[in-house]
Amino acid sequence: MSKVLIIGAGGVGTVVAHKVAQNPDVFTEILIASRTRAKCEAIARAIGRPDIQTAQVDADNVDELTRLFDRFHPDIVINVALPYQDLTIMEACLKSGVHYLDTANYEPKDVAHFEYSWQWAYKQRFEEAGLTAILGCGFDPGVSGIYTAYAAKHHFDEIHYLDIVDCNAGNHHKAFATNFNPEINIREITQNGRYYQDGQWITTQPLEIHRALTYPNIGARDSYLLYHEELESLVKHFPTLKRARFWMTFGQEYLTHLRVIQNIGMARIDEVDYNGVKIVPLQFLKAVLPNPQDLGANYEGETSIGCRIRGLKEGKEHTYYVYNNCSHQAAYQETGMQGVSYTTGVPAMIGAMMCLQGKWRRPGVWNVEEFDPDPFMAQLGLQGLPWHEQLDGDLEL
Repeated sequence: MSKVLIIGAGGVGTVVAHKVAQNPDVFTEILIASRTRAKCEAIARAIGRPDIQTAQVDADNVDELTRLFDRFHPDIVINVALPYQDLTIMEACLKSGVHYLDTANYEPKDVAHFEYSWQWAYKQRFEEAGLTAILGCGFDPGVSGIYTAYAAKHHFDEIHYLDIVDCNAGNHHKAFATNFNPEINIREITQNGRYYQDGQWITTQPLEIHRALTYPNIGARDSYLLYHEELESLVKHFPTLKRARFWMTFGQEYLTHLRVIQNIGMARIDEVDYNGVKIVPLQFLKAVLPNPQDLGANYEGETSIGCRIRGLKEGKEHTYYVYNNCSHQAAYQETGMQGVSYTTGVPAMIGAMMCLQGKWRRPGVWNVEEFDPDPFMAQLGLQGLPWHEQLDGDLEL
């Protein structure tokens, strides 16, 4: 008997709820909670399980979270709320004695700063409580780290070069829309790029470095170097790395809209005064942009996300490319959400499954690559995200 509490009722939360409900042998009781209970109830209705419970909760309020946890007694909390709320949810898990899992690292509201230090600082407290906290268990971060751990376990003695490549070749037929929370998405993309090389971090201007990369079943797409949070943990846990980078594709129309948004000040995350009311421009923009949850019905095409790795095995250099392609329409037909939400939500469910089954359970705070990748990789295909390998091919990087 395992009880799971899902916090968040957006696109990713919807996918998590669907996938949890598809695995009743692991997740026997489900509660979905968010600031707006009606959203949770809509997810439960779409799944068609009358036994799914729902609740309203303010994820910024530790006491409110704790009361909910103490009432439901979950075995694990899957946090797919906003990254700003990671620490309050972790605090509530410690107070109530609950295992924890999220898909994105904490960031403060007032500055777009992506760093694991805030959550790693909880390690001793989770150890002393005998609780497991699993960080960054989406796709990237998440599967990207598990792919790397799998490569290190089965294909390399030393990993020297890692490039995480994320392509969305889909078309949602909107002039401009983000595939997940617009506020988080735009904050991430408009920051300086950063990559790791020869023991140090190198900073670039936003989207300064780009090149065409070829993606399976898709072809060549312009790919831009960004900083992504899993780089921080991967270079720590794989110290043989000489270089680690993250690339993401963007179309020219998207980038044109993004430049305009920045140029007219709508990407600002500080407060401005509007007719005597304090508003944050980016939060206002979020309110008028298309809701990522509503993109799925007309979304065509697919995503392709993977790791391109070069390193040594028995003294010889080899390359390895492991990836998943996910159809937006297939994801929508199954869960009502597009592929970006699907590729994040499925791994979150699998990570919770690993914890509840005891395969990924040990006291402390951990990134996904610190666990055995094999049982997770075995579930990926079964749960809708099959993976493919290319050995000793051209990595293009």
